Amino acid sequence: MSIWNQFELKNRVAIITGGATGLGKAMGQGIAEAGANVVIADINYELAQQTAAEFENNTGNEAMACKVDVTNVEDVDKMVQDVVNHFGHIDILFNNAGINEHVKFEDMPYERWVKNMDVNINSMVLVLQAVGKVMIKQQKGSIINTSSMSGIIVNTPQPQAAYNTSKGAVIMFTKSLASEWAQHGIRVNTIAPGYMKTELTKDYFAQGGDMIDTWMKFTPLGRPGVPEELQGAAVYLASDASSFVTGSVLTIDGGYTAL
Repeated sequence: MSIWNQFELKNRVAIITGGATGLGKAMGQGIAEAGANVVIADINYELAQQTAAEFENNTGNEAMACKVDVTNVEDVDKMVQDVVNHFGHIDILFNNAGINEHVKFEDMPYERWVKNMDVNINSMVLVLQAVGKVMIKQQKGSIINTSSMSGIIVNTPQPQAAYNTSKGAVIMFTKSLASEWAQHGIRVNTIAPGYMKTELTKDYFAQGGDMIDTWMKFTPLGRPGVPEELQGAAVYLASDASSFVTGSVLTIDGGYTAL
């Protein structure tokens, strides 16, 4: 098999949670362009439909929108069953749904802490249990979880203990499942982005100020990343090109964690 063929995802089926916008959309686009049929799973069904239509128009591969609250077990189970009923298999899962809040820990209501954990880590538990049963039966699959460099280091100066804690949990969850599920031919890895300019963060970068200056001071490349710079990593981890890679944290942060 040639090196280019190792990256090809033709006839594979990928679920992208939180895939309607932002990083999820960008990485989903890369996976679709590599040949996969893609399921855009998002709580915003209208945006998911728009993204799915865009992917189909751009790639010619099938793209399906699915409305799902990834913190709701019934929603998650229905999503997985619908995908299996339609395509017959699930080859790639990209767990990307997530939230972040800049709130001092002493001021954060407990229910907001729980919400952060529910969306950022507990949702992965629900999705991975449901999809994992399908992949174990198949004896193959590639799972990619979106964590963050915030699971490795503490960002500054913004207060975000809940986010950092949840992303650290994603990294250890990834390593644990990689160990448990290797016997089933399932690989589990995580992409850990640094500061990225997305629809949610572009206003921060436009306004500038001390926080942005601090972020960039600790980023050797001196700039934020853009979502498209994660596409190569997404395709790599989803494809046969990474067939001997599991339990890994692929940090894409402009050098932030190297300091």
